This record gives sequence, C-alpha cells and structure tokens, in this order.
Amino acid sequence: MNMTSAAAILLPSAALIAIPLAAGPAFAQPPAAVVEDVVGAPLGAELMDYMAPGKVIVLGPKDVVVLAYLQSCWRETITGGSVKIGAEQSEVAGGSVERAKVPCDAGKMAQTAELASKSGAMILRGARALDPRAQFTLYGASPLVVIPQGLSVVIERLDAAGERYELSRAGRRSFYDFAADGKAIAPGGLYRASVGGVRVVFSVDADAKPGRTPLAGRLLQLRPPG
Repeated sequence: MNMTSAAAILLPSAALIAIPLAAGPAFAQPPAAVVEDVVGAPLGAELMDYMAPGKVIVLGPKDVVVLAYLQSCWRETITGGSVKIGAEQSEVAGGSVERAKVPCDAGKMAQTAELASKSGAMILRGARALDPRAQFTLYGASPLVVIPQGLSVVIERLDAAGERYELSRAGRRSFYDFAADGKAIAPGGLYRASVGGVRVVFSVDADAKPGRTPLAGRLLQLRPPG
C-alpha cells in the first residue's frame, strides 16, 4: 500500500515529494471520509478521494479500500463487496470490514478550515500572537498536508526556533506526505500553518509517532475540499 510521489518544495532542507490528486467536485455537504489507501481497482474510489454520505464504492473480490472517517475517527479496511458511505461509518454488503477507532481531531480541523474559508480572515485564538492556543491536534508526527491549487503551505514551529517548511506543487491539486519522505515534525510541538492569508495553530500530540500512522490523525488541510 504505497503512495506514488512527484515534486514539491521544502525549505530549508532538500526538495520534497508531492502527490497529485484528481480534481474533486464541490460538496453540497461536508465529506464524511477520505480514501486513505486502495489495493486493486475499486470502482468509485481513488487515493485521497473525499467521500460524502451516500457515495457508493464497488470492490472486486480482492480489492481493498481503507477509509478514514473524519468526524467519528473510524478507520475501516474493507475487502470486496459494495460500500455505502455513511456519516460516521460505512454500510458494507457482500464484503468484509475491519474497523478501528483512531485518535484524531479531524472534525475540529475541518470546522476550522470551513470557518477560515468563509471569513477569509486570519484564524488565530489566544490573547497574543506570540502565545496562541492550538485549534486542533495532530496525532501523527508525519503530517499529510493538502496543498491548494496555486498556493503554498508554510508550517512554522512556534515553541522553538529554526523549524520551517514551505510546501508547493505543480499540477492541479496535490498533497505532500511527510511520511513518504521519511520526515516528521516534533511530538509535543506547537505549530502555525499558513496558506493564502489564512493562519491556523495546531499542536502535535506528545505521543505522536512518525511514519504512515492513520490518516485521520495526521491529515492537515487548511481549506475545505471542493
């Protein structure tokens, strides 16, 4: 279950690898889940597709899809059959499903992204810019960062000096996976992420591990999908 990669930019270290995403439709309602991984050629699901409730995926007998639910924090590994996306978990017919609850704050992150998108303003909480409070927490130390078209995402550590990343990409839509490049940010750290004039603050759980930990716990998206 590997993710292919193409180029992005990391400052101050070497060039990063970003993964192009297929363009997605605007959602009438927020997506419930993200496709974390696929094996085979399931119909209706590709890597990093956003899934709204009611969406149907059809799997061959040996096809596998891994879904990360953003509000309920369920991680589902589904083999074969048909899958109907629900608000908090899938309905699976003719296949098997393994579910595990994972630590995640993806719902709060999505609400922050929605608020930032609608307001067009800097979103920071805390009395002083030098002492911000985290708006959400990442539970994996190797974030998967969604990079909007035509913009760069800047991640800066606030509680220690010298750690800064600038991520950009070519192509219509992509993301950068720290895990694919063997990189990680600091467990217990406090960070600010900026894109297109919007800034948010997040923390990294003290027990966060590097690498491909469950997607719902390490997804970093500063704008709603659509």
